Amino acid sequence: MFDPKLKEALSRVQKPGRYTGGEPGSVYKNKDEVDVRFAFCFPDTYEVGMSFLGEKILYELLNSHENWWCERAFMPWLDMKAEMERLGLPLYTMESKDPLTAFDAVGFTLQYELSYTNILAMLDLAGIPFYSKDRDESWPLIVAGGPCACNSEPIADFFDVVQLGEGENQLPGICAEIEKAKKEGGVSKKELLLRIARIPGVYIPAFYDIEYYDDGRVKSITPNEPGIPAVITKAIIKNLNDFAPPTNFVVPMVGAIQDRASVEVLRGCVRGCRFCQAGFLYRPMRQRDASLLNKAAQDLCANTGYEELSLSSLSTSDHSQLEELLDDLNGWAPKEHVSLSLPSLRMDNFSQSLIEKTTKVRKSGLTFAAEAGTQRLRDVINKNVTWDEIEKTCSLAFANGYTSVKLYFMMGLPTETMEDIEGIAETAQKVVDLFYSNPKHAKGRGVQVTISCACFVPKPHTPFQFVPMDTEEMLQAKQKHLLESVRSRKIKVNYHDSTTSFLEGVFAKGDRRLAPVILEAYKRGCYFDGWEECFKYDTWMQVFEDMGIDPKFYCQRAIGLDEVTPWSHMDYGVTHEYLVREYNKALGAQTTQPCNRACHGCGANHLLGGPCFDYSKDLV
Repeated sequence: MFDPKLKEALSRVQKPGRYTGGEPGSVYKNKDEVDVRFAFCFPDTYEVGMSFLGEKILYELLNSHENWWCERAFMPWLDMKAEMERLGLPLYTMESKDPLTAFDAVGFTLQYELSYTNILAMLDLAGIPFYSKDRDESWPLIVAGGPCACNSEPIADFFDVVQLGEGENQLPGICAEIEKAKKEGGVSKKELLLRIARIPGVYIPAFYDIEYYDDGRVKSITPNEPGIPAVITKAIIKNLNDFAPPTNFVVPMVGAIQDRASVEVLRGCVRGCRFCQAGFLYRPMRQRDASLLNKAAQDLCANTGYEELSLSSLSTSDHSQLEELLDDLNGWAPKEHVSLSLPSLRMDNFSQSLIEKTTKVRKSGLTFAAEAGTQRLRDVINKNVTWDEIEKTCSLAFANGYTSVKLYFMMGLPTETMEDIEGIAETAQKVVDLFYSNPKHAKGRGVQVTISCACFVPKPHTPFQFVPMDTEEMLQAKQKHLLESVRSRKIKVNYHDSTTSFLEGVFAKGDRRLAPVILEAYKRGCYFDGWEECFKYDTWMQVFEDMGIDPKFYCQRAIGLDEVTPWSHMDYGVTHEYLVREYNKALGAQTTQPCNRACHGCGANHLLGGPCFDYSKDLV
């Protein structure tokens, strides 16, 4: 039965299906018969959260334990948030409709820096104190994980536990410690945290003290409890085949952004693009066997009824058994009217065979990441793609009936000039010309080339963590120059707002002194900062000014190569020396081969206890 207040709220909001639960695939248990209750919170709308594969993986994993129950919660949209506040309705989970305060642990995934105020909004709606120091053992443990955990310092004071690396091993370990402590009874919060701290890759922010120099730089990061490591090394799954992909999804009631079956084929990436944080965070690359993936995909589509299957990863076309996998999938997918999509194709291994094997049911648009408009800049960022490869790929696509291509670029990259910006427009124009010069192009139809241009944000744990971000004025000048450089109506230009990118850069490289700023901004009405219609840039700038903090210090200042960073105590497997080496190579526009062709000594192989690849084989 729905709470009468919830019924009233649902009758007054635009999309009540976001808040009702009851979707196919939901897991229900008797709460009186479970020992651990975990609320998995996604700090954005239902549609965004239900597109997140990580939640699906951990939801199935935790619920496979008979006496644990993992439920879901999302950030309510503006209308529902207002109704919940008006009616005094606390934030609840989709399955039991119980408030978050009824749970042993409340976990947030940190996917995007601009969702930090949403985390505070969700805690506030649940009636949970913001700061870890204000919560004793009577409150749920507040846990974080995900890519932004690699520098969670701006929000570290709000969390009890932060997971570095891959949660499949850590989260069950945390739940097991909670269960043990509950059964013992009388275990203090500090004692529980000390036990959880022994789990590999777990970071307890309260157990570290930070000192700063007078100029604002970090002086030292030191543990304040015995037995706590000076550096936390991320957790990793050595063999992905030990963790089969989930074969049952909660199928959303309200269309998710990515509403399809999705199977993670590999984790990590061999490419070493110097701007790409995910490529460094998830090293080394590990893949699942084709036979395991085919079985999981078939079961998933049968269980959910989805008619589109996405082979998900940072670089799916680098899977060594991809052709074999596609053959296996095409053995059943067309008969079931299931179409295949490869969301992360690369220009240097796109082939006629791949086109044929992914268009048996339906043909979707093609998207490629060129990243930079000139070869010099592509070499700086280690994007090992040449114009010849772009030309070959697009020619192949046009010969097979494709008429639209989306090209991803970034602006604000290190060493970038206005000539590089012009190169973006020139590359798009050459692709347009290629379409009309291809004798096999689709007759009677025009070509559409879309340029999507993001503002480059330097991120921790990458070779570009040392570089300052372009100022707003520089980015806006480059955006204007790009628009002036495009002279064809066949080319459409989209670009990101430089103000949101600036704030993303501040939080990406920020430290603990930003927590009060984030809280104050939330109190002044800042949340859904990643949504253009909700972003209050002027409010943010006023909060920084009022609190005496210069946001430019964090993202528009070069970091010294020997400087202690806010994330220096977090080891993601890649050595500092390697990042410096790659940074210096970037300045000389020198490239580094993919790591399945040669080992470059980044250090990540120590996580596996041996080589990442068998270099005796020809892996090229």
